[in-house]
Amino acid sequence: MQLLTKCVAACKINVVGLYFLFGICAPVNAAELPLHNIKLPPGFEISVFAENVVNARSLVLSDAQTLFVSTRNEGKVYAIKHDGTKAQKIITIASGLNRPNGVAFRKGSLYVAEVNRILRYDNIEAQLENPPKPVVVTEQYPSDNAHGWKFIRFGPDGLLYVPIGAPCNICEPGDPYASITRIDVDKRNPKPEIFARGIRNTVGFDWHPQTGELWFTENGRDHLGDDIPPEELNRATKAGQHFGYPYCHGGDIPDPEFGSKHKCAEFTPPEVKFQAHSAALGIRFYTGPSFPAEYRNQAFIAHHGSWNRSKKSGYKLVTVNTNVKVGEKPQYKVFAEGWLNSDDSVWGRPVDLLQLPDGSLLVSDDYANVIYRIAYKSK
Repeated sequence: MQLLTKCVAACKINVVGLYFLFGICAPVNAAELPLHNIKLPPGFEISVFAENVVNARSLVLSDAQTLFVSTRNEGKVYAIKHDGTKAQKIITIASGLNRPNGVAFRKGSLYVAEVNRILRYDNIEAQLENPPKPVVVTEQYPSDNAHGWKFIRFGPDGLLYVPIGAPCNICEPGDPYASITRIDVDKRNPKPEIFARGIRNTVGFDWHPQTGELWFTENGRDHLGDDIPPEELNRATKAGQHFGYPYCHGGDIPDPEFGSKHKCAEFTPPEVKFQAHSAALGIRFYTGPSFPAEYRNQAFIAHHGSWNRSKKSGYKLVTVNTNVKVGEKPQYKVFAEGWLNSDDSVWGRPVDLLQLPDGSLLVSDDYANVIYRIAYKSK
């Protein structure tokens, strides 16, 4: 324990680093990051867009191109002014918040999700140096810390989508837990409406640019071994669907405790199954102008990486080709890897993704405390 304490003090790692308990220190100097270890397809390159963004999690871009970045463990929200290729100034616009993992932007206002409430910072870009006090949009969310951090985004319908994770590893919590809700932020103290159920914990979702359907990642339950159950990529084709938790995992694995209560056939199966415990988080459909045509409308997904697997998994970015025929399941392939070393040590953990206007892709890393930029040059 003394060795771990010294390591934390010396390297100034964030709380996420404590998950591993291996004495691994997260780098704080971007120049020391081994970016040369990141394997990308030909023509792509990765660089550090912003450094010393401690515990960087969710990303959202404002109308004026200010990048807002949430944290989960630091309780802070950052605003980053940039030139499109690199950060020019990082401003802390909020601190002391309760796990402000989610950020969204609409009509000049920044929305921030704490565990049990949604905050709104009006006219924020004119007040970055002296941010206003937030308006409380709603406090009608549970206060459970377990899976209580929230990813938020505005949907094509103008509603704010807010997940409510299960307050446990495996349990039968009932509504409103294990769901994705949505609220009308234009109403006073809006009441969450459940859009989808049976979702243990999602920390990333996006709408398909052609179909408008909601696709979301889901983290499976723990303590069934290294390889069961798989992580999931799900597709909600309409409101009211149930995706299986806690009765069925991966579409065909009955839970040993709750599986006898329902058949797997009763639920909507996943579109893609990922390696167990790889922690698929952020997802973005690519619609930019600069990547090769094959990537258009593909989903980029960040695998944050395992914390309780005997041999680590994840720590990479994958792409999913959702342009498949009816009845076919999408396939995925690795796009970027190298944050996990051959000796099972780790130096970075991708969290969320965001497309810039020029078509480059930003990736947050809450372990290395940076935001990367991935761009396509040429083969």
